[in-house]
Amino acid sequence: MQNNVLDYLKDTVLKKPDKSAFSDGTDSLSFLEVYSQSRAVGTWLYKKDIYKKPVVVFMNKHPKTVTAFLGVITGGCFYIPVDLEMPAMRIELIIQNVDAKVMICDNNTAAAAAELNFSGEIVLYDDLCETTVEDESLKQIHDKALDTDLIYVVFTSGSTGIPKGVTGCHRSAIDYTEQLSEILRFGEDTIFGNQAPLYFDACMKEIYPTLKFGATTYLIPRNLFLFPVKLVEFLNQYQINTLCWVVSALTMISAFGAFENLVPEYLRTVAFVGEVFPVRQFNRWKKALPEVDYVNLYGPTEGTGVCCYYRVDREFAAGEVLPVGRSFKNTEILLLNDRNERAADGEEGEICIRGTCLSHGYYNDRERTKKAFVQNPLNQMYPEMIYRTGDIGRYNDRGELVFVSRKDFQIKHMGHRIELEEIEVYVNAIEDVDMAGCIFDNKKKKIMLYYVGKISEKDLTITIKNKVPRYMVPNAVYKIEGMPFTPNGKVDRKALEKIN
Repeated sequence: MQNNVLDYLKDTVLKKPDKSAFSDGTDSLSFLEVYSQSRAVGTWLYKKDIYKKPVVVFMNKHPKTVTAFLGVITGGCFYIPVDLEMPAMRIELIIQNVDAKVMICDNNTAAAAAELNFSGEIVLYDDLCETTVEDESLKQIHDKALDTDLIYVVFTSGSTGIPKGVTGCHRSAIDYTEQLSEILRFGEDTIFGNQAPLYFDACMKEIYPTLKFGATTYLIPRNLFLFPVKLVEFLNQYQINTLCWVVSALTMISAFGAFENLVPEYLRTVAFVGEVFPVRQFNRWKKALPEVDYVNLYGPTEGTGVCCYYRVDREFAAGEVLPVGRSFKNTEILLLNDRNERAADGEEGEICIRGTCLSHGYYNDRERTKKAFVQNPLNQMYPEMIYRTGDIGRYNDRGELVFVSRKDFQIKHMGHRIELEEIEVYVNAIEDVDMAGCIFDNKKKKIMLYYVGKISEKDLTITIKNKVPRYMVPNAVYKIEGMPFTPNGKVDRKALEKIN
């Protein structure tokens, strides 16, 4: 039975040593290079007597960064990814939380690393790769590994402003890789186009399946997502056939005219995650690429990224919502109402998760772990943890799970409970609206809508009034030049709050 994610690489390097594993279009690493360099990094950590400890990887998005992650695991430790894109204060908070003894940098991040309040040793990745590999020492580390040992800690935003370090282990990563690969039908001929930053768990959709099948992943430069046509040209240049992207990245292509010039010629699988895909934008994709397999994915970082899927198998009209479908194998979704009972048919409830996919909890943060990872209220006979996502969902008349909103996006306005994302669904269905984001000003008690599109603020307001109940009509509508996004590609609602 496999209990170590590195077994994927160990098996693949014997079959396809010279095949390109990871590339950014300029620099590439073969599976043999990934294997050799990761083992050099692992040996260096072993010689430093660092074992089962956090190691910060502060490198730009590059094939070597992925290899550094694997090198940390090879040394029996777990990686903490950070990047220059992240605010310095956030990096400082992460460093303070994990108290690592080693930080691995590249030539582009070394100067910034030296400015941080880091008391451990800062080392260059390229220098670590010069270490002579000690095969027997690494074998001992591998043989001692348990599938519950940590392999990473990925930090997500906390509601208090303090990042939360979500832990991931071999077992959950392997389970995730196996289930996702079966659903999205990955294989050795899969060519991924990676969109997600490497300091988010979303990049796991490409990293571990690439190792498992001997596939290839292209790490797409972030600046290309500002130029939809150039982005599609990149996809075609490298014959990328599989995308696992956040919705906003896909919308950048469909909403801003890229399909009028050219389409991604080699795509066969498009999976999307992170936010609700506006059906009008989704239908533009489907019209341009009707033969592609489209899959809606859902899941939190605490559930190893993704744990539900819906393969789009029917037509949807603008204003409808794509379901998130059903759970992966080895995972169960519990939809619990306010009484901690299973929600009735059609009743909304909090989406809770149980199964192998669950994280151990938050690193060095027992209080927040206790609040989110709790005893299953439906089972009082033995200890069984579930994760309370804070997401609201319901089952439709087809028995498919539908995401409704975040608990934090529910508001009480004019005596009614309102889902802000429901307003966004209506607005995104309006012709000449490319993208919309909705927030609630708690001080003024007003619903504020921001959008990108051709329609005027006045005409949009009139159109909205004809589509939604009076209590859901935004109190203020603002047209903006571009929608702000968080680093992982979601609408940045905090940035919207600062506009007015």
